[in-house]
Amino acid sequence: MDIEKLKYPIGQFSMPDHFDMHQALQWIGEIAELPAQIAQATGSQNAEALNQVYRPGGWTLRQVVHHLADSHMNAYIRSKLIVTEDHPTIRPYNEALWAETKEAKTGDIQMSVELLKSIHNRWVMFLKNLPLEDYSRTYFHPAAGKSFSFAYLLGMYAWHGKHHLAHITQTLSKR
Repeated sequence: MDIEKLKYPIGQFSMPDHFDMHQALQWIGEIAELPAQIAQATGSQNAEALNQVYRPGGWTLRQVVHHLADSHMNAYIRSKLIVTEDHPTIRPYNEALWAETKEAKTGDIQMSVELLKSIHNRWVMFLKNLPLEDYSRTYFHPAAGKSFSFAYLLGMYAWHGKHHLAHITQTLSKR
């Protein structure tokens, strides 16, 4: 069992050397598609299936779905901060501890699927209306100790959705 392949089934995110509006629209499309993909992958699953872990020591699929909602809510807020403030410092959060809260461990995933749908609809509408130059705006991530471009955030979250979708689909395909 290759633990790295279980952790990163689609590989780790790598920012391309070239970023343009074509790339932005591709990533926005991937963000737009994610809620329906998560809903399709998890819609007919029972509690036993959702309580499987995607790797030894990893989260359950239920926690992964709730994590996506938590993470992408933060990403939407970060996106708005980047565009409306000059080089904001974003607020990190301890995603591992958030995944251990009661509702994340036991709550109905439909809450988070619906939240993803709503957040992504709003986020995509926001993203589609931005000019290319907004993607060069920057923010500071105190946990990483460095600055990133908004283009990086967009790509990272497009990757993030596919990354966790792969955790879900690969784990369920083994049943």
